[in-house]
Amino acid sequence: MKLGAIEAGGTKFITAVGDENGNILERASFPTTTPEGTIANIFKFFDGKDIESLGLGCFGPIDPDIESPTYGFITTTPKPGWANRDIVGTLQKHYPNLPIGFDTDVNGAALGESYFGAAKGLNSVLYLTIGTGVGGGMISEGKLIHGLLHPEMGHILMRVRKDDSYQGNCPYHGTCFEGLAAGPAIEARWGVKGSELPQDHPAWDLEAWYIAQALSVYILTLSPKKIILGGGVMHQKQLFPMIHTYLQETLNGYVQKKEITTDKIKDYIVYPALGDNAGICGALALARNALDI
Repeated sequence: MKLGAIEAGGTKFITAVGDENGNILERASFPTTTPEGTIANIFKFFDGKDIESLGLGCFGPIDPDIESPTYGFITTTPKPGWANRDIVGTLQKHYPNLPIGFDTDVNGAALGESYFGAAKGLNSVLYLTIGTGVGGGMISEGKLIHGLLHPEMGHILMRVRKDDSYQGNCPYHGTCFEGLAAGPAIEARWGVKGSELPQDHPAWDLEAWYIAQALSVYILTLSPKKIILGGGVMHQKQLFPMIHTYLQETLNGYVQKKEITTDKIKDYIVYPALGDNAGICGALALARNALDI
């Protein structure tokens, strides 16, 4: 079975052909420019490929409500030219008989990890990406969470640690999770990109503290059976043991589950099994869902 996948990011698009088991057979990437130019590159890649369905994991905000008149739109994004863009409708016009699965990039990644990766066999998983921004996708009782819009987990408000004088950089909320812990916040606070900081730099202890604080909120509200942390910041693998310790301290024994209170926490909060392919494999999972297989 040949499935098409699009990982639509604010910086670049990745397109791929793969199968229902998450195997990628062919891929390409290109910069996110104008909608017209970017979508032309999508058509150039997929035309003649004879795919059976297409999955699109998209930067947002988007409208994933199939009953909404703006279903399939990228909505209020600040990305120039892309606001209120009917991306699914444009694809459907070019491929009128092709089923299309559409969701946020992080919901797609959560689905991909549940089908092919670290959460395989689980009906509950939280996927977070921590990089240029912070986003979250959640599967609960086997279904992706949407609602009024879709989860915007990067914008929960945070307690600022006493030794941190940084004011946050989110233009909407200042010291929300994204404003304190995304890649641009690390760079603004310390003067260099996180990738240039040594592993023992104090930046990572502070980062782990904020991530653990956010995870405590998600555990108490969403109760995921596994948490997967992806994105560029999480390439710093030394963060994981610190996050585990700070989360146990933050919850302070309130959640009495061995996945949190014992060393099994290292198997509860993990890096994506799909690595940097989580997004594009997530789009393959959305394509698979579009066929109800």
